Amino acid sequence: MKKLVIIVTHPIQYYVPIFRLLAKQCKLKVLYTWGEDGIRPKYDPDFGKTISWDLPLLEGYQYEVLENIAKQPGSHHNKGIINPNIIKKITSFAPDVILIYGYNYHSHFKVMRHFKGKIPIWFRGDSTLLNEQIGFKAIIKKIYLRLIYGFVDKAFYVGTNNKIYFKNYGLKESQLFSAPHAVDIEHFAENRAAEARDLRKKIGIKQDDILILFAGKFEPKKNPELLMTAFLELTLGKSTNLGSLKNSQSLFEVTKKENIHLLFVGNGILEENLKSMHTKNSTSKITEQIVKQIHFMDFQNQKQMPIVYQACDIFCLPSQGPGETWGLAVNEAMAAGKAIIVSNKVGCAVDLVKNGSNGYIFKSNNINDLKEKLSLIINQTDLINSFGKQSREIIENWRFEHQVEQFITNLNATN
Repeated sequence: MKKLVIIVTHPIQYYVPIFRLLAKQCKLKVLYTWGEDGIRPKYDPDFGKTISWDLPLLEGYQYEVLENIAKQPGSHHNKGIINPNIIKKITSFAPDVILIYGYNYHSHFKVMRHFKGKIPIWFRGDSTLLNEQIGFKAIIKKIYLRLIYGFVDKAFYVGTNNKIYFKNYGLKESQLFSAPHAVDIEHFAENRAAEARDLRKKIGIKQDDILILFAGKFEPKKNPELLMTAFLELTLGKSTNLGSLKNSQSLFEVTKKENIHLLFVGNGILEENLKSMHTKNSTSKITEQIVKQIHFMDFQNQKQMPIVYQACDIFCLPSQGPGETWGLAVNEAMAAGKAIIVSNKVGCAVDLVKNGSNGYIFKSNNINDLKEKLSLIINQTDLINSFGKQSREIIENWRFEHQVEQFITNLNATN
């Protein structure tokens, strides 16, 4: 069996299942570079709370946690990962190939430089060009990244936009291999219907009502405020100048949207603003009703999320970027068999969302386009089930096993 070493900062719920599968087909060792702090529950500044995943992440494969001597350890900056013994650890394992997740860390790039030409360097990332800027900084960035990727022998792209990115920064077609982003499909597809019905009942949503879901970090990148505004304008029947509706009692009767609900699941820097948006000026009967149609839940861990997805009818990710490189929540919602609406700044959109088949793609930050796409599904409720079925069929091909097959095929072909 060939030997593979993987360099990654810390255990990630989307990567560990791949490590377990790889460990059955090669001699694998994963080196976690963040240090001991990286494998403990940690404070997530975007969620605004300490996160501890409720799925086992350190079982079923061989790993080692490396010493990290960085003054400020972490994956949020280049000098947060400094491992004095990383070269020695890799050399002693004597791998046939080194697979590196992410270049923008001191030790990761050190490994790329040291072993280039000695041991094949593979790279895995999910960056895109969706938010690329032009000008002098863009030119400097291109020169820099072409230098970085010059140390890479093979790169494994997660989807179409990621492949375009790699080619833009100097990697050739012959160096690129498809290893699609994936989630545990069975976990999210497992029948949790009874619990989903209970959840809807608990938060006051009838079984025949339509529920739109946003799940993730409440942060500017993901743009949940756009979805909130679009929902308010759709249900109120006009722009969200709520102050002008105080004395009106007729608009809600005209819109007939009292069976449409919106659920935000998560936490983050925009949480207070989102909650204030839906309660502002809620003194009239119209806005009192709208308040009852908008719901919030705190961050839900992995074991609970299948219930959340299955409770909804439409999943919406309205990201504006920069940095929405993929959007794995879309994979999860599709595995649960849901209709999807995403912006064109979501990295997975071009691969996973087929307009008019399993959902719609709207132009980022274009509220009219988002409202149109929401209305297309809301006003044709027969589409919800058909879109959901199509989502489930599409995502069936985006499995962990496909990544592993690509890695093992290339590993076995290594001289």
